[in-house]
Amino acid sequence: MKKLLSLLACTLILSGPVANAQSSTPWSLYTIKGERLTVPLPRVPAMQTSKEVRARPLKDRTRRLLKTSARGVVYTIHIVENPKPRLSLEAFIQEQVTANSAEKLTAKGDLTLDGNAGKAFVYPDGNGMAQFFATEDRLYEVRAYGAPLDDPRMTTFFQYFSLKKNKRSYEVSENVQAESLNPGETIYVGKDVDTKARLIRKPEPVYTEKARGEQITGTVVLKCVFAADGTVTNIRVVVGLPGGLTERSIEAARKIKFVPATKDGKPVSMWMQLEYNFNLY
Repeated sequence: MKKLLSLLACTLILSGPVANAQSSTPWSLYTIKGERLTVPLPRVPAMQTSKEVRARPLKDRTRRLLKTSARGVVYTIHIVENPKPRLSLEAFIQEQVTANSAEKLTAKGDLTLDGNAGKAFVYPDGNGMAQFFATEDRLYEVRAYGAPLDDPRMTTFFQYFSLKKNKRSYEVSENVQAESLNPGETIYVGKDVDTKARLIRKPEPVYTEKARGEQITGTVVLKCVFAADGTVTNIRVVVGLPGGLTERSIEAARKIKFVPATKDGKPVSMWMQLEYNFNLY
């Protein structure tokens, strides 16, 4: 049985083969308001909600998709409503596999996650896994593709995924989404550019009612890319705060206006660290 390990914080640290330009890569735990799940990811995921119209007697259902990618691995999580008459796990798997028949997944075995039945499948090339789960009113399709199954990124993603909500998880919404850089684009650090990114406007996040009521204070630290096209992308949570303050900080970061860094006379993307302080007095 897979279990979500007890965490003192909602940031996981991976090192070794996962690290690329840095010596370690922080992962964070994410969730969705109104859903019971915890998703470990190396970047803030994009979220999309859609309504699926189905033939009677099946009822229409809502599907939520979380997706992000980092260093060649793509992570996707589908959360699908399962209204009555409910689909069985086997029927849901058949439905999804039929919709993507070209993948030719191979069954790997049965799973149990937080008391819920599931099944695992692997990709033909051995560089990905898909897991399916069914709870009383939800169906889940969880995938990671782009690295061998024993790669630390793969094992961390599936080990820490849970069908229970961790109270330290960061809530994701359509307003808090990740954007992607162009494939193969170089991201510089400050010492490698001719001129660093220059801030024009940095909106400050405001307290949520929940955080103010619970008198939460502290500093949210984000690592992100000030991209060559003038957008803030690849936001990663280094240090977060509960009560919605991390989410407010991410929303504020996306609204930053800046002049991109330059190298050899051309605008380039560079890593930046942002800090947002929350004080009640």
